[in-house]
Amino acid sequence: MQALVKAQADKGLWMQNEPVPEPGPAEVLIKINKTGICGTDIHIWNWDEWASTNVPVPLIVGHEFAGEIVELGKDVTGLTVGQRVSGEGHLVGNLSRQSRAGKFHLDPETKGIGIHENGAFAQYLKLPAFNVVQLPDDISDDIGAILDPLGNAVHTALSFDLVCEDVLITGAGPIGIMAAAVARHAGARNVVITDVNPDRLALAAKVADIVPVNVANEDLDSVVAQLGMQQGFDVGLEMSGNQLALDQMVEAMVMGGRIAMLGIPPGKSPVDWSRIVFKAITLKGVYGREIFETWYKMISMLQHGLDVSRVITHTFDAAEFQAGFDTMLSGSSGKVVLDWRNVS
Repeated sequence: MQALVKAQADKGLWMQNEPVPEPGPAEVLIKINKTGICGTDIHIWNWDEWASTNVPVPLIVGHEFAGEIVELGKDVTGLTVGQRVSGEGHLVGNLSRQSRAGKFHLDPETKGIGIHENGAFAQYLKLPAFNVVQLPDDISDDIGAILDPLGNAVHTALSFDLVCEDVLITGAGPIGIMAAAVARHAGARNVVITDVNPDRLALAAKVADIVPVNVANEDLDSVVAQLGMQQGFDVGLEMSGNQLALDQMVEAMVMGGRIAMLGIPPGKSPVDWSRIVFKAITLKGVYGREIFETWYKMISMLQHGLDVSRVITHTFDAAEFQAGFDTMLSGSSGKVVLDWRNVS
């Protein structure tokens, strides 16, 4: 099969021939139709410090996908050949206290497909049957291929009650934009998203009924006043990994505000903890998706009015992967999808 491989410890990926994986007794073999390019894949492409420290070479990368089952391991039940599926890319164990309590997303032994184990940028992927998520007929392969990042957005956005709350989102990347759409769908009153990239903010306004703010030339306090808000934001979703964005969010929160953090700051960052303490702010770190509650909720929302389809701005044949990664690296795109159906 053809696969995108981190074949050497250098910038880029290489399309090359690899053996079709053989599923074990509790695994399935999935024929890949569509995959999404993730920010993590960009780190691996660039071979930055994080990637060179955490990713083994060689490795088939990619972890956002949709496809169909073509083979079942001998012990697999409840699934059938031909089913359309996506899947949870975090491979968890069953021995930790967290896993035995059903909190699989907190398992300290978690490994990721496309990061630690061979992933989905290939014609075929083997995956534990436990991780498989069936796709309803009314969810397309394009959306199925971005359920992983949508799950990050859903997990973050639903960390706190949003009904009639004022929500501030810092970072208008694809996950931040999808989190804004989720917050609006879940009943937030005002949803404001900030960034310094005008293309991303324009896309955010197309995807959801929210207020985009370019903090490079707009004053957030003025926007708050225009919205008729008296004190500040009730809930903050920090998606950028930018320390200045977090600082601005803390100042914009109400007393007793709640902040969920998905963005990852580079290295160590200075934090004015006194402001967080004296404003009685709750901080929650978010990692991945709640397995499998997040999947249930996002599929249900997609089937009942949540529309994030416009966050996908580009689709390329998998053979054109270089153009796909160049588009992502430009910083002006939304989600980029690779189509594997015509790869030979």
